[in-house]
Amino acid sequence: MIRLEGSYDGWVVLLSFIIALFTSYSALSLSYKISHSRGKVKLGWLLVSGIIMGSGIWTMHYVGMMAFHLNVEVNFHTPTTVLSILASIIASLLAFYVTWSPKITNLKIVIGSILMGTGIVTMHYMGMASMENSSLDVRFDWLLWISSAIFAFVASYAALFLLKRFRDNSQVWWTKICAALFLGIAVSGMHYIGMEAVQFWCPVSETIVDMPRQSLDISLLISLSCVLIVIILITWIVLFWERITLRQLAYSDPLTGLPNRHAMNQYFDEKLRSSEESAILFIDLDQFKLINDTLGHDTGDLLVQEVGRRINQFMNKSRSMFRLGGDEFLIIINDSSSISVEGLAEKILEEIRRPYWLGGNELYVTGSIGISYSPQHGMSRTELLKAADTAMYYAKNQGKNQYCSYNEELNQKLVRRMEIEKGLRTALMLGQLSNYYQPKWNAETNQPIGFEALLRWKHPQLGSITPDEFIPIAEETGLIVPITRWVLEQACLDCKSWNEKGDLGLGVSVNLSVTIFECRGLRDMVNDALDRSKLSPSLLELEITESTVMYYAAEATEQLFPLQEAGVRVSMDNFGSGYSFLGSIDKIPFQTLKIDKLYMQDYESPSKRAIVNTIITLANQLNIQLVAEGVETELQIEFLRQAGCSIMQGYYFKKPMPREEVDEWLSGLST
Repeated sequence: MIRLEGSYDGWVVLLSFIIALFTSYSALSLSYKISHSRGKVKLGWLLVSGIIMGSGIWTMHYVGMMAFHLNVEVNFHTPTTVLSILASIIASLLAFYVTWSPKITNLKIVIGSILMGTGIVTMHYMGMASMENSSLDVRFDWLLWISSAIFAFVASYAALFLLKRFRDNSQVWWTKICAALFLGIAVSGMHYIGMEAVQFWCPVSETIVDMPRQSLDISLLISLSCVLIVIILITWIVLFWERITLRQLAYSDPLTGLPNRHAMNQYFDEKLRSSEESAILFIDLDQFKLINDTLGHDTGDLLVQEVGRRINQFMNKSRSMFRLGGDEFLIIINDSSSISVEGLAEKILEEIRRPYWLGGNELYVTGSIGISYSPQHGMSRTELLKAADTAMYYAKNQGKNQYCSYNEELNQKLVRRMEIEKGLRTALMLGQLSNYYQPKWNAETNQPIGFEALLRWKHPQLGSITPDEFIPIAEETGLIVPITRWVLEQACLDCKSWNEKGDLGLGVSVNLSVTIFECRGLRDMVNDALDRSKLSPSLLELEITESTVMYYAAEATEQLFPLQEAGVRVSMDNFGSGYSFLGSIDKIPFQTLKIDKLYMQDYESPSKRAIVNTIITLANQLNIQLVAEGVETELQIEFLRQAGCSIMQGYYFKKPMPREEVDEWLSGLST
């Protein structure tokens, strides 16, 4: 028996190191995904990383064996070879599984390195055992064998430690390259130490000098090439799939599956041409917040999904639909000249109006649509979206459940609204707001009994702005709360002032917005105003609308009752303008009802006369004071007297006047 001295092919050794480096880099690139994924996706990344790592180590091992020449005929036992690759893959999977959590402890790294090292050693020496030659006697240098095993565990620990470091610094490209380089050296070093631990002995008669081994190398090379191709394909497919998935997540809405705002921006940049006639439909659901608040966000999500599905049926090659967020959708029509855009908008509104059955609830929802055209209303994304949004906002202000096309008049209204909103924020501080007072007149005594405080605003650029225009904006922005606080305090101070000049007992009434009840600060607001002015509570009257009583009766009662107990009076303004005004009287104990002025405008109508007579009779039976609004003629006064109403308010007696005119007007009455 003689010992065979093997030799290495330098180019093949270099190839084995390149393979180790490549597979290490690929495995590290994918391993970062493991700790930052969840559920089945995390398991998928674990399997892919383990297969690539295990297959790469195995491939490097057999390429390294191809680099080793013994000059004897050697074959490989196929089942043992297959088991060796399985050992490598399973070891890598177990190591990644132990260390796949975002927080990797030293204990987990040690356990993982033991698992991976054991697998590598098993794979290596199982691969050596797969070498077949009847005359070949394989022996081991146990010192080198133990050294190779120790090196395998140390290399595995270093690999997993670098993997942890790479996860913590995944955005630093040189960290990944250094980690892959070190891991490749570690895997290759363990292999060649293991090769040195093996001794091959054979009889002298069996030695063959310079025996060619091309057939063996070609067969094994084909197998190894297949494994490498599989590794590369898996890596490319996984990364490509990830790129597609991330793109889908970035450009699609997760709730409806429709393209999102990012996709819309890309569409404008890449596909929409300024030379083409196109149209933008901005769709927004009406009262969507109310559905979310009353039925919950789950029902709101179901509604958005169903609305998206209904609108999507109108899409074709020339129309693209996007969900912008919340309850907002956008449709872009490439060739608007070929269809009736308004007709499409009407069909969409009709489809949205159809009933919905969601979560055991039958819902009826409407939408508002704003339309803009290119190039008439602009050629950029910003211009077209702004125009469509302006038109949609106008459609909502006009009563909702309709569409509106953009025009310059809408833009002027929007600019004016923005100026009003901006001016309201500083109007109090700059002293632009003021209280005007309109008297309430007792036709029996021919004397005033009090005043109603009416807010007025003189804008430095826009001039006088009517309450009908700026009060809704103040309510939408929440500015109505500090404004009402100021109105209350100023009205109480003025009322205290004009009563100090004579024992007149003149009260003052202040209108309250429903927003005041929503913020639940009315009680403190009123008490502060009374304390600062020292006005008797009996001289203050709070006016609320019938709609407040109908929809916020509980909140209003809770906040008004303590004030009424303290002596503050409460009246219902515009009584008779709602749909169920007779049923709203007993919800709050009112001291006064103010008959809406529409009855005075058409007082000659028999039906209006009959309703007024009914209201007066009912108020007398309930011992509630009546005030008729909008009185402008003597004929109206005579009608009210005959009907039994003596308290009136209107231009016939006096238009609203600023505070400085009230004293002069009162002085004129006494002379």
